[in-house]
Amino acid sequence: MTTSHRENIHRAAARAALDAPGVAALQPTLADRLALAALHVHRSRAAGTTPHREAAGIRCELTPDSGWNVEVRCVLHADRRVVDVARQVREDVRTAVTAYLAWHGPAVPVTVMVTVTRTV
Repeated sequence: MTTSHRENIHRAAARAALDAPGVAALQPTLADRLALAALHVHRSRAAGTTPHREAAGIRCELTPDSGWNVEVRCVLHADRRVVDVARQVREDVRTAVTAYLAWHGPAVPVTVMVTVTRTV
């Protein structure tokens, strides 16, 4: 698996989550924040190479059976039912990642877990 392949999976998941009605934003993790802070230092040392970094609010892992586990951490609008939005995000992300993977190879299982970190 190439780094660009993994980044495209992150992008597909993030786009699908952000497009779901009721999602205000994706919640970056501490690792995301530290990675952004360290990116400048790393780039100067690595002479132009960009390290792999997860998209803010999205974590993807390849499973032993060659499937994918995708975790989405999101902030929701307070005027929506959390359970309804979380279900929609889960389905939209699963559909987007499955479609991307099917387009670029054989279909593999995709599991999506949605964590709502807060409402605004």
